[in-house]
Amino acid sequence: MTKINYLKEISDSKKPFIIYKSLKGFNLYTDFSKKIILTNRNIKNFINKINNSKQKTKDTDIFLGFFGYQILNNLIGIKIKKQKGLKFPKGIFYKPETKVNLSNKLSYTPLISVKSNKIFKINLSKNTYKSIFNKFKKRIKSGETYQIKICTKYKNLSKIDPLDFFCRLTKTNMAPEAFMIKDKDYSIISCSPENLITKKNEFISTKPIAGTLKKSKNLNKIKALAFFKKNIKETKEHNMIVDMERSDLSKICKPGSVKIIKKKVVEEYKDLYHYVSLIAGKLKKNISNLDIVKAMMPGGSVIGCPKISTLNLLNAQEKESRNIYTGSFGYFKFNGDMRFNIIIRSILNYRNQSEISVASGVVIDSNANHEFNENYIKAKALMDLYK
Repeated sequence: MTKINYLKEISDSKKPFIIYKSLKGFNLYTDFSKKIILTNRNIKNFINKINNSKQKTKDTDIFLGFFGYQILNNLIGIKIKKQKGLKFPKGIFYKPETKVNLSNKLSYTPLISVKSNKIFKINLSKNTYKSIFNKFKKRIKSGETYQIKICTKYKNLSKIDPLDFFCRLTKTNMAPEAFMIKDKDYSIISCSPENLITKKNEFISTKPIAGTLKKSKNLNKIKALAFFKKNIKETKEHNMIVDMERSDLSKICKPGSVKIIKKKVVEEYKDLYHYVSLIAGKLKKNISNLDIVKAMMPGGSVIGCPKISTLNLLNAQEKESRNIYTGSFGYFKFNGDMRFNIIIRSILNYRNQSEISVASGVVIDSNANHEFNENYIKAKALMDLYK
């Protein structure tokens, strides 16, 4: 590929590829020599066999891909009853042989304009959402959970150009964990803001997001921070998630090493302000990749807490598969480093069926109308791509 027309060339070539946000811009990976489709039977073997070499490694000594929500539940011993929805793989990882460094400004103009369906169907009406909300409120009052995230899904039938969608999304809603995958029969486009795992050598960190505020002309980051600090519901939600993520890290880190590095700061996005903290620790000796994945996934900030009992409540209630939603995308490097996000703010297009899943947190002080509307706000930036 020439450096000037890389995006056009990769699109025209019909080759599978991955684009992932980096500190300086984006990295594009392609020419995959291996494609591992994960199952409940092979996932442990796949994670354990990734070479943790202390020797100098190449940029392409890496596996990139995603874990779906269902396979992560199974990995930690939580079963999910049979659900309807797309029969999409539980996880896929790729070994690239080519890496191209891209700038922050992705330029791509599709030759043919793909007319996408603008109409989305929601899987939960407001009344159905309220019914589930009230049911979970009772569970909170009885002490079975303290916070729980109700997932709603927006779906349509659409043929899309995922590269066009992703480039437009990065212009309007740049996010630190943005990524896209384009393969033969599916694509994923994501503006995820949330990092779940960053591991470098023996150090590991996580950046939970808990707290969302819709932007308006009268708001700025300072006013948003003041709102979050004064809002009892948002503060409770954030504190619970930070405590849970700190607990998850403590399972795999040396005693006393887990610290809150940044506490309750505001990050700004296209339509939203988020309430964010950063937690880090030093890993115990002989902690494996599998130990880390099992301790940290699925990410607690998009599930609720306590994690295990809340997962059981969600899985008993939800009738549709989450597929990629609240799973994790990222990489394992052959030197042992890894980085994984939480898959939110994402579009899965599989065999020309698109789905956008979102969720908002329910605590004792939550309001059903507010949470239902918050889900729509989160999905809107993605649905706007279809216009």
